Amino acid sequence: MSSRREPVPFAFLAEADRFRSNVAPPPRERASFGQTAGRWLLGLTIVAGIAGSLILGMPALSTPTSTPAQQSQASQGR
Repeated sequence: MSSRREPVPFAFLAEADRFRSNVAPPPRERASFGQTAGRWLLGLTIVAGIAGSLILGMPALSTPTSTPAQQSQASQGR
């Protein structure tokens, strides 16, 4: 009697344990100073843009609390 594995929809996943490799991938290449500085500059620009839009947009989103409610002449029946 032979031992059969249960069929799997993706057979290559079931057989993947047979094909283990002992070869390590090459190490990642380090980013240059210019690339690192560019990434930092891009990140700071995005953060500054979001902060600036919040600072400039908050007064437009807030409702005035100190001014009394004005009624139009149409609401007074004139």
